[in-house]
Amino acid sequence: MDTHGAGTRPFISRVPVSRSRGRKSSPYPSGRDAGTRPAREIAKPRHRGQYVWPCGCGWVWLSFAIDWKFKMAKKRDQRSGPSSGRRENRIHSSSRQLERANSAPDGSKLVILFLFFFFVSSVIAVVVYRLRESSSSSSSSSSSSSSSSHKGSYVYSRGLVTADVNYRDVLSENSRASQNISQRHYTYPVLAYITPWNSHGYEMAKRFNSKFTHLSPVWYELKSEQTNLILEGRHNVDRGWISDLKKAGEALILPRVVLEASPAELLKKKQRNKAINIIVTECKEMGYDGIVLESWSRWAAYGILHDPSIRNLALQFVKQLGETLHSTSSHRNNEQRLQLIYVIGPPSSERLQEHDFGPKDLETLSEAVDGFSLMTYDFSNPHNPGPNAPLKWIQFVLRLLLGNSGSRSNSLASKILLGINFYGNDFSLSRDSGGGGGAIIGRDYLALLEKHRPDLQWDKNSGEHFFFYADDRDIRHAVFYPSLKSISLRLEEARSWGCGISIWEIGQGLDYFFDLL
Repeated sequence: MDTHGAGTRPFISRVPVSRSRGRKSSPYPSGRDAGTRPAREIAKPRHRGQYVWPCGCGWVWLSFAIDWKFKMAKKRDQRSGPSSGRRENRIHSSSRQLERANSAPDGSKLVILFLFFFFVSSVIAVVVYRLRESSSSSSSSSSSSSSSSHKGSYVYSRGLVTADVNYRDVLSENSRASQNISQRHYTYPVLAYITPWNSHGYEMAKRFNSKFTHLSPVWYELKSEQTNLILEGRHNVDRGWISDLKKAGEALILPRVVLEASPAELLKKKQRNKAINIIVTECKEMGYDGIVLESWSRWAAYGILHDPSIRNLALQFVKQLGETLHSTSSHRNNEQRLQLIYVIGPPSSERLQEHDFGPKDLETLSEAVDGFSLMTYDFSNPHNPGPNAPLKWIQFVLRLLLGNSGSRSNSLASKILLGINFYGNDFSLSRDSGGGGGAIIGRDYLALLEKHRPDLQWDKNSGEHFFFYADDRDIRHAVFYPSLKSISLRLEEARSWGCGISIWEIGQGLDYFFDLL
């Protein structure tokens, strides 16, 4: 199943699922560096690479004891002894003070002691009260902000967004959503992909139209035949569906175009101009609002990005296409321009490689591109079973592209559309078969829950739910599929950076997922 092109995925810390048939234990060994994954070959773009995250350093705080006896002894040595007369006077004075103290009534002592403790306790109470008020107001502010963003959400009101979930809840609630499906809870841009081979996505796009800012049907491929360029895919276009979408809401329609043409010819100036003209002409004739372009993973597979001069031509192609689209008026109104969203994959290792799309590329294209669809999924595969998109890995990818700052003032962050998968994976854990399995969609997931009634487990490290089951041949499987909790965590992460999101793809999810958007 195509899960968004043939992009490569890095591996931060491989945590392999146990393939034994024994006790149902967690598939994640403790420790960040558990296991490794072989490096991927760029000529085989569907094979993912791996590397291990560097471990953090622990800090040891030292405390030093002060030898008061030594200090006091030193002071006594420096001080000369008093004369006998002074010593005698001091003794008499002390005796008189002691007598006066002993003669004082016990009641006065108690009153003084009471007043002292009353004063101290009052001060402590005031300090504690102010600290609690400050903490409470901060928590209240955060809570009210969070609750306001989900006000009217069915899944939140039902308490379904939780790590403690069971298969019964999923089976009984997955098809339900808020009555007010037009209300948006995620206020940043939301791009949704729709595939021709999954008709459910077309229905979801119409039903939840107001939840999306951009819709991208996967329709086109630009291919080369000898010296000619051909744009294939118009036969996939559903004009009636497009008309329904425009009536239902204001989501922009930007079909995906994959550059399959040989880059050796495509990136030459003459062919580049021709390709751009073909794409822009199709947008105008079909009434699109722009396109989503996927080419970087193809260029990486061809091995052309290692050459700085050819890499520069590749960037120039994207830049020129974006500028041409921006100079073209939309069919909606003359003031609105056509848009370009560019698909990028996550870095393939801890350090950026020559073929990776990195921060400099992001900055180079930032003016010409309206959004970058970042494919933060496909972290695992049948040969290395595990989570689909570990949260820590997502955070790492964002830091690598945008730096350590998660501030919303970061203008580049506002153009990132963080990838969120609505599909899952069913991995076979049989050693004999050498692994197996593949992607599953919502209906497959529900069928597995209904048949096996598994215990859904929550993995804190990846922020994903999973479960085990044994098939008819007694082969053990591990299933990772998105949940309300896992999606909500990724939405919060994107929100903290000021990023939009891109969903692959809406026909593969469960209906109540859209209640989070």
